[in-house]
This record gives sequence, structure tokens and C-alpha cells, in this order.
Amino acid sequence: MSHTRSTLRRRVRTLLVATLATVGATFGLAAPAFAISHSSATSQLRAAGISWTSSGNCSDRNVATCTSFDGVRQATIDGIITFKRASGCAVTITAGTEVGHAGGTYSHWTGYKLDIALSTCIQNYISANYTYVGYIAGFGYQYRAASGNLYTKEGSHWDILFYSCGGC
Repeated sequence: MSHTRSTLRRRVRTLLVATLATVGATFGLAAPAFAISHSSATSQLRAAGISWTSSGNCSDRNVATCTSFDGVRQATIDGIITFKRASGCAVTITAGTEVGHAGGTYSHWTGYKLDIALSTCIQNYISANYTYVGYIAGFGYQYRAASGNLYTKEGSHWDILFYSCGGC
């Protein structure tokens, strides 16, 4: 195959992928599922006034003491921003996509979950606005938002499962 034909195919393929992504995002089909980088997530979180902490002072996804956002879903970042805006509470993320959490389809590793620090403001907002599901043995007290997102108080933090952006 000639170099010109190869270049043309590559350009057409790139244009097709970009078009499909744009059409999907326009209709709300593609954007929430995209995994994003740590730097993209942190810039969005910083702009929204959300902080994060790492017991290891690092962001390496493969180290359990780090707090990483590599591979987090855009819908998850949109969800925590929506939560912060709706609640009016200070939000500090204590865990992201790093190793050391339970696996599964809807896990930290796959970008569906974040952990946040406890606060009276967050407790009051969740208990007043979300449906109490009950105590889940081995996990904690669980609440479901109207969006379907699950908030589980696991003793030292809230574990949040973002099925959606929470109405962003």
C-alpha cells in the first residue's frame, strides 16, 4: 500500500472517530463513560473547589497509599462536583482509582467510585436528601440519591458509587 493511501485512511479513521465522539457527546451518549487522566480530573476538581489528600503524598495508581484519578470516569468527576454544589459542603476526596480497594465492575479501579472525608455537613445533607437503604453488613450505612448513586458510610469515610453524574 502506498504511503499516500495509508495516510488518507488514517485521516479518515481519525475523522470518523472524532465525529462519532462528538455526536455521542451531543446526545449525552458518550461523554459520561470516558475515562480521563489524573491531570484532567485534578484541574476540574480544583476549579470546583474540591480538595483531595493522599496518605503517601503521591498519585501513582499502582500504590495503595496514593490517591490517583487516572482512569476515573468523567461522570464520576461530574458527580462529585454536582454533589459539592448541591450540598454546599466542603468536600475532600481521600481515595480514587488506586489499588487497594475491592474489585468489580463498579469499583474504584474502574473509575466508578470515590471516597470522601466525613463531616457533619455531608452527613446532614445525605441523611436529609437521600433515601436510607439500610445497614449493609461488612460495609456500612447506605443511602441512595434520586440519580441512583450510592453513598455508603464506611466508618472513616463515605464511599460513593457514581452510576451517573447526579444530574449535572
